[in-house]
Amino acid sequence: MGSGKQPGRSLGWLRAAYGTSALGTWLAFGAFPLIAIRVLHAGPAQVAALSAAGSAVGAAVAVPLGPWVEFRRKRPVLIATDLVRCAALLTVPAAYALGVLTFVQLLLVSVLVAAADITFRAAFGAYLKTLLPAEDLLLANARFESTAWTATIVGPPLGGALIGLLGPVATVVADAVSYLLSALGIRATDGREPRPRPRPAARMRAGELLDGWRYLLADPVLRPLFLSTAVFNGLVMATQPLLAVLMLGPLGFAPWQYGLAFAAPSVGGLLGSRLARPLVTRFGSHRVLVGSGALRALWPVGLAFLGPGTGGLLLVIGVELALILCCGVFNPVCATCRLERLPADRVVRALSAWSVTAKASTALLTALWGVLGGVLGPRTAIGLAGVLLLATPLLLPRRPAPLPAGPEPAPTRR
Repeated sequence: MGSGKQPGRSLGWLRAAYGTSALGTWLAFGAFPLIAIRVLHAGPAQVAALSAAGSAVGAAVAVPLGPWVEFRRKRPVLIATDLVRCAALLTVPAAYALGVLTFVQLLLVSVLVAAADITFRAAFGAYLKTLLPAEDLLLANARFESTAWTATIVGPPLGGALIGLLGPVATVVADAVSYLLSALGIRATDGREPRPRPRPAARMRAGELLDGWRYLLADPVLRPLFLSTAVFNGLVMATQPLLAVLMLGPLGFAPWQYGLAFAAPSVGGLLGSRLARPLVTRFGSHRVLVGSGALRALWPVGLAFLGPGTGGLLLVIGVELALILCCGVFNPVCATCRLERLPADRVVRALSAWSVTAKASTALLTALWGVLGGVLGPRTAIGLAGVLLLATPLLLPRRPAPLPAGPEPAPTRR
């Protein structure tokens, strides 16, 4: 990290905390659907409802947190949300051990984790913006993306092995511990942070809840990025419960094969994140953003042809590899674009709105695709989502725009 500030030790601890929680998340990849299927004997509609309801209610809970966090220091918020996720997840193995685990409890834990996750992501972006000058944001975001994909490569196979050895809730315990370690890592940062601007009014006004969406929809670049990303991510994630049901049910894949199918292609994300900065240097951020955003939409339709055995496993790996490679390029460029275009005193509200919309759209589409999966069958519903994804490049920004005018606030430190 070259010019301007020298975050050094703090950024190192922040990346370590991020990597630890990412590894825990991917160790527990698919844990709740697997518990619902194997322990609670849930069907496709219930598995889809678990993802949809948790995300939707969690997003609703997170809406007022964005304006509240905006005018507070971000480091304590990051630590608190990590601890909330840790405590919520630990109730699942406790209830399982006592024989009282229910589907309702899984839903409630999903809600708490989703709300804390949205708040954490928004505060994390704002905190990162205070540590780095604008010219270093892309490199930092690419490194965080690389860390995330590395965890994705390692996590699911290890998670499958843990489930095989210790039972279906073992990875939930590992995920909870990862959040505790993440909180300790963030606490190890030096704690120096710009003092937030004071809240304009003593009490939160109802209109403030919509400020994040206003900022995003008013910007000529962020508006199409916001809409296209919500639709794309929603359609991709809506097929995940159906893929779990199809692969772990009728097609007879073992849990370790299911984990491998989504872990091995993560090498593409690692490669894509490393290519992002050189591609932007050569072609410019707008071309890379639009090009990678269009290419990522081409591949998911191939999952409609999924079959049993080695051939089916290789098909999933190939489709996911191409998809993740494109996303590995797109994600850090998109994250950098957002931070560059948002004033420092609007980052949390805008990123909260972005995450809430992503969670809500994912929840809505997951619920809808759960119904479609029950009516049409998982394979047909997956194919329909793939066809619709082919149209999402039309939502991407068509031309670049200059950064919004106006100086960044000059906060004081204490």
